[in-house]
Amino acid sequence: MSSVIKIAIDGPAAAGKSTIAKMVAEKLGYTYIDTGSMYRALAHKALSRSIDTTNGEELKNLLQETEIVLVPSETGQAVIVDGVDVTEDLRTQQVTAHVSAVAVHPGVRQLMVDKQRQLAEGTGVVMDGRDIGTAVLPHAELKIFMTASVEERAMRRHIENNERGIETSLEELQAEISERDRADSEREVSPLKQAEDAVLIDTTSMSIEEVARQISELAEKRLSR
Repeated sequence: MSSVIKIAIDGPAAAGKSTIAKMVAEKLGYTYIDTGSMYRALAHKALSRSIDTTNGEELKNLLQETEIVLVPSETGQAVIVDGVDVTEDLRTQQVTAHVSAVAVHPGVRQLMVDKQRQLAEGTGVVMDGRDIGTAVLPHAELKIFMTASVEERAMRRHIENNERGIETSLEELQAEISERDRADSEREVSPLKQAEDAVLIDTTSMSIEEVARQISELAEKRLSR
């Protein structure tokens, strides 16, 4: 019987992964790691320095000299880049538009995977992203692939943006999310896909509480083995 396990949650943009992963981590007393925020952090720094996000070599060099620290906060997790809290800056439309381009580069992904594995060492962890169950934590005891319809995901992101004071049209968000799906699924390195041993959860008609409860129950079953 294990005392702690590693939980990998994958899925497309705006499927609710981060919100639910935070809830599960809090319920289990585990460390929560939002890997998407790490790619957003790099995209944000690249944009602030006018670095071309299609240039993998420049991005890899930038990442090597960048300190990304994830720390617990009242809202779930704060992202500190080179000593500066950039959490609120990472959800802007500009960063969102460039994050898939940043994540496509093999050198960048390998460095990020190394960082993410280090964060997960020796602790109970809930990690969410696009390739956690397939590439980052392939031996995780519990793998979840979370999805929802494009329409539902666009609506969730629309509500989230409104709460942050960001004005976006629903139609633009649907187009943006569909393009993110395509880019994430078609990239050559660690594309978005369901791990063979992952549990598929369609959250379209579920509340976040229902999904978090289902994952927590699955985790308890794994812990009792």
